[in-house]
Amino acid sequence: MTTETTAPSDEIRGLGMAGALLAVSAWGAASVIAKHVDMGGLAVATYRFGSYGLVVAIVMTVRRTPVNLRVMRASMAGGIALGADVAFFFSAIKLTTVANATVIGALQPVVVAITANRFFGETIRRRDVVLGLVAIVGVVVVVMAAASDAPSDWRGDVLAVGALFAWSAYFIFARQAKGVITSNEYTVGAAIWVAIINAPLALAFGQSMAWPSLSNWFWILVMAFGAGILGHAAMNWSLQQIPLWLGSTFTLLVPVISSTVAWFAFDEPITAIQIVAIAVVLAALTGVITGQAGIGSRPRPLRR
Repeated sequence: MTTETTAPSDEIRGLGMAGALLAVSAWGAASVIAKHVDMGGLAVATYRFGSYGLVVAIVMTVRRTPVNLRVMRASMAGGIALGADVAFFFSAIKLTTVANATVIGALQPVVVAITANRFFGETIRRRDVVLGLVAIVGVVVVVMAAASDAPSDWRGDVLAVGALFAWSAYFIFARQAKGVITSNEYTVGAAIWVAIINAPLALAFGQSMAWPSLSNWFWILVMAFGAGILGHAAMNWSLQQIPLWLGSTFTLLVPVISSTVAWFAFDEPITAIQIVAIAVVLAALTGVITGQAGIGSRPRPLRR
């Protein structure tokens, strides 16, 4: 049986897209900051997610909405997926180039779009598919234009594929948590799981878990609460307001923002080819975003 249900309003969808844009902006900046923290990647992830999870859990407890077993169970799958993404990605870049790992990760919208269509009944217009593919090509050019001649190992590429699917799963589990726990509870619970997973992995990979220096703590906290609140919390909320595929498509902006922040704040070079590719990505994603106008006001079928 097919009935009609009302899609989110244009205003709600607009707020959801604004939240997703805020999230990827925070992630793009955080990835540049992480590069300049003098600690192993898994150790940084442990302190970053652990400090965010601990502080926000205390705040929630004071507000009488504690992070209980129900929250930890509901966020476990997403937390394990995010923890695996961090572990796979940082392991991948030890064996392959950052460019290879980033380009493979840029395929996330493809994986999520297929899942969103198959399991959540989301319909993606041909126009948005074409624009999304154009944006992916632009991201590949941005990354490859900055690629070094460092050697790559196929094992690193395999780990990058693992990170791709783990990152995609994190988005999917965030959507599945809708109606079970709040987006804030999901974010905090997942952060705690990431810290639990990455602490022993950091030790296993020989990374020091020594107490960070004052300088490192400053940047870890910037990442924890910048990428945590403005990043994961904003995106997890947005995924309750906008289609899953659309939220995933926004992640194509992360390499663009990272390159721009690195150029502006750390004087890292950016080539003319990268500038053109960035413009292409921005134009394609602008087309996707502006094309959403009016969709929220139309009813859509609900299968029963």
